[in-house]
Amino acid sequence: MFKSSRTASGPGAALAALAGAQFTVMLATSIVNVALPQIRSGVGLSDNGTTWVINAYGLAFGALLLAGGRVADLLGRRSVLLAGLALFGAASVAAGLADTSAVLIGARAAQGVGAAAIAPAALALVMDVFPPGPNRGKALAVWGAVSGAGGAAGVLLGGVLTQTWGWSSIFYAVGIGAFGVLAAVAAFVRHQRTGTAAGRFDLLGTAAVTLALTALVWGLTTARRSGWTDASVLAAFGLATVLMAAFVQIELRHPHPLLPVQLLRAGRVTKGNFLMALLGSVWIALFFFLPLYQQQVLGSSPLMTGFGQLPLAAANMLGSTLAPRIVRRIGATATVAAALLSEAAGLLWLSRISAHGSYLVDILGPSILVGLGLSVAFVQLTALSVEGVAKEYAGLAGGLVNTSRQVGGAIGLAVLATLAGSVTNHVSAHQSYLEALTAGYRVAFGVSAAVLTTAALLAVLLTRRPSVPTATPAPTSAPVVNAPNG
Repeated sequence: MFKSSRTASGPGAALAALAGAQFTVMLATSIVNVALPQIRSGVGLSDNGTTWVINAYGLAFGALLLAGGRVADLLGRRSVLLAGLALFGAASVAAGLADTSAVLIGARAAQGVGAAAIAPAALALVMDVFPPGPNRGKALAVWGAVSGAGGAAGVLLGGVLTQTWGWSSIFYAVGIGAFGVLAAVAAFVRHQRTGTAAGRFDLLGTAAVTLALTALVWGLTTARRSGWTDASVLAAFGLATVLMAAFVQIELRHPHPLLPVQLLRAGRVTKGNFLMALLGSVWIALFFFLPLYQQQVLGSSPLMTGFGQLPLAAANMLGSTLAPRIVRRIGATATVAAALLSEAAGLLWLSRISAHGSYLVDILGPSILVGLGLSVAFVQLTALSVEGVAKEYAGLAGGLVNTSRQVGGAIGLAVLATLAGSVTNHVSAHQSYLEALTAGYRVAFGVSAAVLTTAALLAVLLTRRPSVPTATPAPTSAPVVNAPNG
């Protein structure tokens, strides 16, 4: 499938190992969702604490991705990837052994730190192995397939393991997988003696942006319980604003900034990342709310909830495989817009779920639409987000696109969980508990559909390549050729 100047098996084996690293990261994002009720009773979590089982991982992951990408560029991507996998595996085992909520949430945060090293380093290594061209497009399609499949497979595996061996087993499985991928990377990914970038690490800028993102998501999560006008929530938002302003000033003055202007100006990097953040804002929330609806409203077991994700996973893999062909036929801009609208249609369909519904009527059809749209959008937005990036910034570009998706997801989950909880509380005053839960989930899916519809419109406006204006040529000038759109 992939041709390279190296042996045919070399790039393929390396891609398999690197895709395995991405799959493991995405698996850890969703594998806990089905087991949340069991985890909550097992370690004594409150409703707010249950959300932090998700957010502790997502926040640490998203807040440190830029740092992980920069460290990978400075110290060597393979070395950073191996270190990240080792930390990730150890933290997963610690989560499985946890007997208190504090230990569990701390282990999830440590998983996120490891993931912040894994994701940008692995994506940068894919870019190293496959230079720009058709083979890179195929490699990114594989990347998209395992990313989306990892989210869906997490729900399936989480259901099987939770029902068979209990919630601790899901973390042991992730840990074993991480150590297995570590061995594969060590065997099949070529060693790098040094980093590809010069300069020194921007410690002050990293601290500022990490603390800013932490304060932001903490404020959003706390607002669900305490209200948006609570003094601590407003203080968290204020601190996030001050720290982000400080980060901008630090970056403008630092000789080797964490986020250099050259990276943001390359290709369609900034636009791709903005759209990826919008996609991410509904991605994690989807895999949070859908299993809860299946279990709490439809009464599905963890095992059947997991099996219910198989059509979504299959659609995701199909969409990722088709993405490069679709781009060649209709262009990048039209592909992104159509994919986002497809996912939005599936989420709008989900916004019609019933408290007395069934899997076949309420979930199967929209899951397929969502899977197709999500996968194609993810593949193409990833490609746009690394378009034209210089080799020395490949790790940082990988960190940035993952930051956009992960932080967007953390913010989206916090906002949508707050909204759904508010609707549920309001409806429960005059309807049954199941009706109230379903009303909250419907609103969350409906708002998600609106976000993606807006993202599709923005994609049309933002990602089209501007045409080069045709001037009247001088007699000796060559004709001016307009750049293609999309």
